[in-house]
Amino acid sequence: MRIGELARRAGVTTKAVRYYESLGLLAPARLTNGYRDYDEHDVRLTQEIRALYRLGIPVEGTRPFLECLALGHPHADDCPAALAGYRDAIDELTRRIEDLTARRAVLVAQLHEAAHRNSRRPPPTGGEEPMTDYMSLPADLPVPEDDGAAAHVCGARMPHLELDATDGATVGLDALGAGRTVLYVYPLTGRPGTDLPEGWDSIPGARGCTAEACGFRDHHQELLAAGATHVYGLSSQDSDYQREVTERLHLPFRMLSDPARSLAQALGLPTFTTSGLTLYKRLTLIIKDNVIEHVFYPVFPPDRHADQVLAWLRNNAHRP
Repeated sequence: MRIGELARRAGVTTKAVRYYESLGLLAPARLTNGYRDYDEHDVRLTQEIRALYRLGIPVEGTRPFLECLALGHPHADDCPAALAGYRDAIDELTRRIEDLTARRAVLVAQLHEAAHRNSRRPPPTGGEEPMTDYMSLPADLPVPEDDGAAAHVCGARMPHLELDATDGATVGLDALGAGRTVLYVYPLTGRPGTDLPEGWDSIPGARGCTAEACGFRDHHQELLAAGATHVYGLSSQDSDYQREVTERLHLPFRMLSDPARSLAQALGLPTFTTSGLTLYKRLTLIIKDNVIEHVFYPVFPPDRHADQVLAWLRNNAHRP
Protein backbone atom coordinates (compact mmCIF):
# COMPACT_ATOMS: atom_id res chain seq x y z
CA MET A 1 0.00 0.00 0.00
CA ARG A 2 1.04 3.60 -0.52
CA ILE A 3 2.06 5.97 2.27
CA GLY A 4 -1.25 7.87 2.18
CA GLU A 5 -3.31 4.75 2.85
CA LEU A 6 -0.97 3.67 5.67
CA ALA A 7 -1.26 7.09 7.30
CA ARG A 8 -5.07 7.04 7.03
CA ARG A 9 -5.43 3.56 8.50
CA ALA A 10 -2.99 4.23 11.34
CA GLY A 11 -4.44 7.65 12.16
CA VAL A 12 -1.26 9.65 11.58
CA THR A 13 0.08 12.07 8.99
CA THR A 14 2.34 11.14 6.10
CA LYS A 15 4.94 13.44 7.63
CA ALA A 16 4.85 11.32 10.80
CA VAL A 17 5.32 8.14 8.77
CA ARG A 18 8.39 9.59 7.09
CA TYR A 19 9.73 10.61 10.50
CA TYR A 20 9.30 7.07 11.81
CA GLU A 21 11.20 5.78 8.80
CA SER A 22 14.03 8.26 9.38
CA LEU A 23 14.45 6.78 12.86
CA GLY A 24 14.52 3.26 11.48
CA LEU A 25 11.25 2.28 13.17
CA LEU A 26 9.64 1.46 9.82
CA ALA A 27 11.45 -0.27 6.94
CA PRO A 28 8.98 -0.78 4.09
CA ALA A 29 9.79 -2.81 1.01
CA ARG A 30 10.53 -1.07 -2.28
CA LEU A 31 8.79 -1.71 -5.57
CA THR A 32 10.75 -1.94 -8.81
CA ASN A 33 9.81 1.67 -9.56
CA GLY A 34 11.34 2.78 -6.27
CA TYR A 35 8.05 3.48 -4.47
CA ARG A 36 7.66 2.33 -0.89
CA ASP A 37 5.32 -0.62 -0.39
CA TYR A 38 3.78 -0.81 3.07
CA ASP A 39 2.03 -3.90 4.43
CA GLU A 40 -0.19 -4.83 7.38
CA HIS A 41 2.83 -5.19 9.65
CA ASP A 42 3.75 -1.56 8.97
CA VAL A 43 0.20 -0.53 9.85
CA ARG A 44 0.50 -2.41 13.16
CA LEU A 45 3.86 -0.81 13.95
CA THR A 46 2.59 2.67 13.15
CA GLN A 47 -0.49 2.17 15.32
CA GLU A 48 1.72 1.00 18.19
CA ILE A 49 3.98 4.04 17.87
CA ARG A 50 0.95 6.34 17.91
CA ALA A 51 -0.66 4.61 20.92
CA LEU A 52 2.55 4.61 22.95
CA TYR A 53 3.26 8.25 22.11
CA ARG A 54 -0.18 9.24 23.37
CA LEU A 55 0.73 7.55 26.67
CA GLY A 56 3.75 9.80 27.00
CA ILE A 57 6.44 7.53 25.56
CA PRO A 58 8.58 9.46 23.05
CA VAL A 59 8.71 8.09 19.51
CA GLU A 60 12.33 6.97 19.88
CA GLY A 61 11.37 5.20 23.10
CA THR A 62 8.94 2.92 21.26
CA ARG A 63 11.79 0.93 19.68
CA PRO A 64 11.83 -1.87 22.33
CA PHE A 65 8.09 -2.39 21.83
CA LEU A 66 8.43 -2.63 18.06
CA GLU A 67 11.35 -5.04 18.38
CA CYS A 68 9.16 -7.19 20.62
CA LEU A 69 6.62 -7.47 17.81
CA ALA A 70 9.40 -8.22 15.34
CA LEU A 71 10.39 -11.20 17.50
CA GLY A 72 6.92 -12.65 16.92
CA HIS A 73 5.25 -11.80 20.23
CA PRO A 74 1.53 -11.09 19.97
CA HIS A 75 1.80 -8.00 22.16
CA ALA A 76 4.33 -5.19 21.97
CA ASP A 77 4.91 -5.27 25.72
CA ASP A 78 5.56 -9.00 26.10
CA CYS A 79 9.32 -8.45 26.38
CA PRO A 80 11.43 -7.32 29.37
CA ALA A 81 12.83 -4.39 27.37
CA ALA A 82 9.29 -3.12 26.75
CA LEU A 83 8.50 -3.32 30.47
CA ALA A 84 11.64 -1.31 31.13
CA GLY A 85 10.31 1.24 28.64
CA TYR A 86 7.14 1.56 30.70
CA ARG A 87 9.19 2.07 33.86
CA ASP A 88 11.32 4.76 32.20
CA ALA A 89 8.19 6.59 31.07
CA ILE A 90 6.66 6.35 34.54
CA ASP A 91 9.85 7.65 36.14
CA GLU A 92 9.88 10.60 33.74
CA LEU A 93 6.25 11.42 34.51
CA THR A 94 6.99 11.18 38.23
CA ARG A 95 9.84 13.69 37.86
CA ARG A 96 7.58 16.04 35.94
CA ILE A 97 4.80 15.72 38.53
CA GLU A 98 7.23 16.43 41.36
CA ASP A 99 8.56 19.45 39.49
CA LEU A 100 5.05 20.78 38.80
CA THR A 101 4.03 20.13 42.42
CA ALA A 102 7.04 22.09 43.69
CA ARG A 103 6.30 24.96 41.30
CA ARG A 104 2.66 24.94 42.39
CA ALA A 105 3.70 25.15 46.05
CA VAL A 106 5.86 28.19 45.29
CA LEU A 107 2.99 29.86 43.43
CA VAL A 108 0.57 29.16 46.30
CA ALA A 109 3.05 30.62 48.79
CA GLN A 110 3.52 33.74 46.68
CA LEU A 111 -0.24 34.11 46.24
CA HIS A 112 -0.63 33.77 50.00
CA GLU A 113 2.02 36.42 50.65
CA ALA A 114 0.64 38.82 48.03
CA ALA A 115 -2.93 38.45 49.26
CA HIS A 116 -1.91 39.42 52.80
CA ARG A 117 0.56 42.16 51.85
CA ASN A 118 -2.08 44.88 51.89
CA SER A 119 -4.41 43.21 54.36
CA ARG A 120 -5.01 44.61 57.81
CA ARG A 121 -5.25 41.08 59.10
CA PRO A 122 -2.01 39.19 59.72
CA PRO A 123 -1.40 36.05 57.68
CA PRO A 124 -2.26 32.78 59.43
CA THR A 125 0.49 30.98 61.31
CA GLY A 126 1.90 27.67 60.20
CA GLY A 127 -0.60 25.72 62.29
CA GLU A 128 -3.66 27.37 60.73
CA GLU A 129 -5.50 26.45 57.60
CA PRO A 130 -4.20 28.11 54.42
CA MET A 131 -6.25 30.88 52.87
CA THR A 132 -9.07 30.10 50.51
CA ASP A 133 -8.40 31.06 46.93
CA TYR A 134 -11.34 33.37 46.38
CA MET A 135 -10.22 34.15 42.83
CA SER A 136 -10.68 30.61 41.52
CA LEU A 137 -14.29 29.56 41.03
CA PRO A 138 -15.28 25.87 41.17
CA ALA A 139 -16.40 24.51 37.83
CA ASP A 140 -19.61 23.06 39.27
CA LEU A 141 -21.08 26.21 40.84
CA PRO A 142 -24.90 26.18 40.69
CA VAL A 143 -26.30 28.63 38.16
CA PRO A 144 -28.84 31.13 39.54
CA GLU A 145 -32.24 31.23 37.85
CA ASP A 146 -34.11 34.36 36.82
CA ASP A 147 -36.96 34.40 39.31
CA GLY A 148 -38.21 37.77 38.08
CA ALA A 149 -37.32 39.44 41.38
CA ALA A 150 -35.64 42.38 39.64
CA ALA A 151 -37.92 42.74 36.62
CA HIS A 152 -39.69 45.77 38.12
CA VAL A 153 -36.51 47.79 38.65
CA CYS A 154 -35.97 49.23 35.16
CA GLY A 155 -37.32 52.74 34.86
CA ALA A 156 -37.34 53.39 38.60
CA ARG A 157 -35.72 56.52 39.99
CA MET A 158 -32.92 56.07 42.47
CA PRO A 159 -34.12 56.69 46.03
CA HIS A 160 -32.84 59.39 48.34
CA LEU A 161 -30.24 57.37 50.22
CA GLU A 162 -26.81 58.37 51.45
CA LEU A 163 -24.33 55.55 51.94
CA ASP A 164 -20.82 55.50 53.37
CA ALA A 165 -18.04 54.90 50.85
CA THR A 166 -14.64 53.35 51.36
CA ASP A 167 -12.88 56.71 50.97
CA GLY A 168 -14.75 58.11 53.99
CA ALA A 169 -17.16 60.19 51.93
CA THR A 170 -20.92 59.83 51.69
CA VAL A 171 -22.55 59.10 48.33
CA GLY A 172 -26.13 60.11 47.58
CA LEU A 173 -27.75 57.52 45.32
CA ASP A 174 -30.21 60.08 43.95
CA ALA A 175 -27.39 62.47 43.13
CA LEU A 176 -24.99 60.37 41.06
CA GLY A 177 -24.87 63.04 38.39
CA ALA A 178 -25.31 63.04 34.65
CA GLY A 179 -24.25 60.14 32.49
CA ARG A 180 -24.20 56.45 33.28
CA THR A 181 -23.22 54.93 36.61
CA VAL A 182 -22.47 51.23 37.00
CA LEU A 183 -23.58 50.02 40.44
CA TYR A 184 -22.87 46.35 40.99
CA VAL A 185 -24.53 44.84 44.06
CA TYR A 186 -23.06 41.71 45.62
CA PRO A 187 -23.57 39.49 48.69
CA LEU A 188 -20.18 39.69 50.43
CA THR A 189 -16.49 39.43 49.65
CA GLY A 190 -14.28 36.89 51.35
CA ARG A 191 -10.92 37.80 52.80
CA PRO A 192 -7.94 35.90 54.20
CA GLY A 193 -8.55 34.38 57.60
CA THR A 194 -12.32 34.81 57.48
CA ASP A 195 -14.57 31.84 56.79
CA LEU A 196 -17.37 32.15 54.29
CA PRO A 197 -20.88 31.18 55.45
CA GLU A 198 -21.47 27.44 55.63
CA GLY A 199 -22.52 25.92 52.32
CA TRP A 200 -21.61 29.10 50.43
CA ASP A 201 -20.65 27.33 47.22
CA SER A 202 -23.99 25.52 47.08
CA ILE A 203 -26.04 28.75 47.06
CA PRO A 204 -26.77 29.76 43.44
CA GLY A 205 -25.08 33.06 42.65
CA ALA A 206 -23.32 33.47 46.02
CA ARG A 207 -19.70 32.59 45.25
CA GLY A 208 -17.50 34.89 43.18
CA CYS A 209 -17.61 38.39 44.71
CA THR A 210 -13.84 38.82 44.81
CA ALA A 211 -13.49 37.58 41.24
CA GLU A 212 -16.27 39.96 40.17
CA ALA A 213 -14.59 42.92 41.90
CA CYS A 214 -11.29 42.13 40.19
CA GLY A 215 -13.10 41.98 36.85
CA PHE A 216 -14.44 45.51 37.35
CA ARG A 217 -10.97 46.56 38.50
CA ASP A 218 -9.25 45.17 35.43
CA HIS A 219 -11.82 46.69 33.05
CA HIS A 220 -12.26 49.97 34.91
CA GLN A 221 -10.62 52.21 32.31
CA GLU A 222 -12.46 50.43 29.49
CA LEU A 223 -15.77 50.93 31.31
CA LEU A 224 -15.09 54.65 31.63
CA ALA A 225 -14.08 54.86 27.98
CA ALA A 226 -17.33 53.10 27.03
CA GLY A 227 -19.41 55.77 28.73
CA ALA A 228 -19.55 54.98 32.44
CA THR A 229 -18.97 58.10 34.56
CA HIS A 230 -18.74 56.12 37.80
CA VAL A 231 -18.38 52.51 38.95
CA TYR A 232 -19.42 51.51 42.46
CA GLY A 233 -19.70 48.23 44.31
CA LEU A 234 -22.37 47.87 47.01
CA SER A 235 -22.96 45.29 49.72
CA SER A 236 -24.29 45.07 53.25
CA GLN A 237 -20.78 44.70 54.68
CA ASP A 238 -19.46 47.59 56.77
CA SER A 239 -17.05 50.12 55.31
CA ASP A 240 -14.09 48.89 57.35
CA TYR A 241 -14.49 45.40 55.90
CA GLN A 242 -14.90 46.82 52.40
CA ARG A 243 -11.92 49.14 52.85
CA GLU A 244 -9.62 46.20 53.58
CA VAL A 245 -10.79 44.47 50.41
CA THR A 246 -10.40 47.67 48.38
CA GLU A 247 -6.82 48.13 49.57
CA ARG A 248 -5.84 44.49 49.19
CA LEU A 249 -7.27 44.13 45.69
CA HIS A 250 -6.17 47.65 44.61
CA LEU A 251 -9.68 48.57 43.48
CA PRO A 252 -9.73 51.92 41.63
CA PHE A 253 -13.38 52.64 42.52
CA ARG A 254 -15.30 53.14 45.76
CA MET A 255 -17.42 50.54 47.52
CA LEU A 256 -20.66 51.55 49.22
CA SER A 257 -21.79 50.08 52.53
CA ASP A 258 -25.50 49.38 53.09
CA PRO A 259 -25.69 47.31 56.29
CA ALA A 260 -29.40 48.05 56.74
CA ARG A 261 -30.10 47.00 53.13
CA SER A 262 -31.86 50.32 52.61
CA LEU A 263 -31.59 50.11 48.83
CA ALA A 264 -33.26 46.70 48.86
CA GLN A 265 -36.14 48.11 50.87
CA ALA A 266 -36.49 51.21 48.69
CA LEU A 267 -36.41 49.37 45.34
CA GLY A 268 -37.55 45.89 46.35
CA LEU A 269 -34.23 44.29 45.41
CA PRO A 270 -33.88 40.54 45.97
CA THR A 271 -32.00 39.22 49.04
CA PHE A 272 -31.33 35.83 50.59
CA THR A 273 -30.58 34.56 54.08
CA THR A 274 -27.81 32.18 55.14
CA SER A 275 -26.06 31.51 58.46
CA GLY A 276 -28.16 34.19 60.12
CA LEU A 277 -27.16 36.84 57.54
CA THR A 278 -29.48 38.60 55.12
CA LEU A 279 -27.50 39.46 52.00
CA TYR A 280 -28.08 41.02 48.62
CA LYS A 281 -28.50 38.76 45.64
CA ARG A 282 -25.99 39.63 42.95
CA LEU A 283 -27.20 42.14 40.37
CA THR A 284 -25.95 45.23 38.54
CA LEU A 285 -27.78 48.48 37.84
CA ILE A 286 -26.98 50.83 34.98
CA ILE A 287 -28.18 54.24 36.16
CA LYS A 288 -28.54 57.15 33.75
CA ASP A 289 -29.45 60.60 35.02
CA ASN A 290 -30.54 58.98 38.31
CA VAL A 291 -32.99 56.59 36.59
CA ILE A 292 -32.32 52.86 36.33
CA GLU A 293 -31.83 52.23 32.64
CA HIS A 294 -30.88 48.54 32.73
CA VAL A 295 -30.53 45.73 35.26
CA PHE A 296 -28.37 42.63 35.00
CA TYR A 297 -30.07 39.83 36.94
CA PRO A 298 -29.19 37.13 37.59
CA VAL A 299 -25.44 37.60 37.19
CA PHE A 300 -23.43 34.55 36.11
CA PRO A 301 -20.60 33.79 35.89
CA PRO A 302 -19.43 36.57 38.21
CA ASP A 303 -15.81 36.49 37.08
CA ARG A 304 -16.88 37.49 33.55
CA HIS A 305 -19.62 39.91 34.49
CA ALA A 306 -17.51 43.03 33.93
CA ASP A 307 -17.10 41.90 30.30
CA GLN A 308 -20.90 41.66 30.01
CA VAL A 309 -21.36 45.18 31.37
CA LEU A 310 -18.64 46.53 29.11
CA ALA A 311 -20.27 44.94 26.06
CA TRP A 312 -23.64 46.47 27.00
CA LEU A 313 -22.13 49.92 27.41
CA ARG A 314 -20.43 49.72 24.03
CA ASN A 315 -23.57 48.47 22.31
CA ASN A 316 -25.66 51.25 23.85
CA ALA A 317 -23.17 54.09 23.64
CA HIS A 318 -25.41 56.19 21.39
CA ARG A 319 -28.71 55.25 22.96
CA PRO A 320 -30.66 58.40 23.91
